[in-house]
Amino acid sequence: MCDLVARTGRHQQRYEDGRRLVAGCIPFRYRVSNDATSDDEQKKLVEVLMINSQSEPGLLFPKGGWENDETVEQAAAREAIEEAGVRGDIVQFLGFYDFKSKTLQYACCPEGMCRAAVFALHVKEELASWPEQSTRRRSWLTVSEATSQCRYQWMQEALLTGFSDWHDRWSKVRATPRCRTHHRALPSP
Repeated sequence: MCDLVARTGRHQQRYEDGRRLVAGCIPFRYRVSNDATSDDEQKKLVEVLMINSQSEPGLLFPKGGWENDETVEQAAAREAIEEAGVRGDIVQFLGFYDFKSKTLQYACCPEGMCRAAVFALHVKEELASWPEQSTRRRSWLTVSEATSQCRYQWMQEALLTGFSDWHDRWSKVRATPRCRTHHRALPSP
């Protein structure tokens, strides 16, 4: 049984300019690839974690409402725990992505417009039980696999232009001796 409980309700949700503000992440890890060119070299392959949708086919990244009593980074990390059962380090802000919710229209956002702040989350722990485990299935995929199975176009964009572009730059900097990474500050929504 899971001791953690998912937050519910919309009374604490943040709204701005007719849009519901949400936070999400692209959880990732490294796996040693079997495609090493020699026994001495091992290539690390990046994998991203996706979860099933509760209502339709296709896979998603964890995301949900950003609430008044938390920072956007805390909201993204909370959603990763609640929906995907993973904990880790938020390592990079990837960008804002606007989308229209097909199901969620409220007085604060009658058009159903949402703005998602998306982060890269380096997974350090997979929980054996988590709040939404009865309705969510986790899948570790390569970026290519994730792109083809992603349910929403805006999430594909976050994966390709946000995560992949950042990760390519970050990997090159990490591979260069004595280089330091510089993280972008989170802009306002």
